[in-house]
Amino acid sequence: MIRFDQVFKRYPNGREALADLSFELGSGEMAFLTGHSGAGKSTVLRLVALLERPTRGRVVVNGQHTTALRRGQVPAFRRQVGFVFQDHRLLDDRPVFDNVALPLAIAGVARREMDKRVRAALDQVGLLGKERLFPFELSVGEQQRVGIARAVVSKPPVLIADEPTGNLDPDLALEVMHLFQRFNAVGVTVLVATHDVHLLERFGVRRIRIENGRLTGAAVVAA
Repeated sequence: MIRFDQVFKRYPNGREALADLSFELGSGEMAFLTGHSGAGKSTVLRLVALLERPTRGRVVVNGQHTTALRRGQVPAFRRQVGFVFQDHRLLDDRPVFDNVALPLAIAGVARREMDKRVRAALDQVGLLGKERLFPFELSVGEQQRVGIARAVVSKPPVLIADEPTGNLDPDLALEVMHLFQRFNAVGVTVLVATHDVHLLERFGVRRIRIENGRLTGAAVVAA
């Protein structure tokens, strides 16, 4: 479902974010992407979501070689990958419904179907009934759940998250991780970047550890 084959990523300023990185995450699998700040975790996720392209090597997501995709094919590809950010990235001047519906609006989904999907996504994260509230009226944990609802509203087969619990207290962090487990339980492939030791110890899923853009040690170990 997600495969990196000898991937390098060098930015215009000369910084090498990834070097000869190879790993594979199977369909319907869940894993933690670990490593210290600056290790390259965010770059990995951005390559999965095709927000960036590798300098060299091959990234395959849901059977598609991302570097082979033309510009016009990128929007359709991105609808296959739900991305949860640490800082939510919600539109402060739009209610919860509009925030969650954004990917569907961009895709041109009909209003009736949009209503159905948004309500289903909010129900999955425990926020049904709060469609008309604005982000500032929600707690930090609720804002993160809105971000998760937005990521899954298009029913993507792949869900990735960049430090999604970094701004949450331990109890809220567990709630968020349990949500990811629920999506994984119905077949969604989930990759979560985190350096939260407590979460790593609590959840028995694979760990893919990178340091300075490279796999370290055995690379993938049981939690």
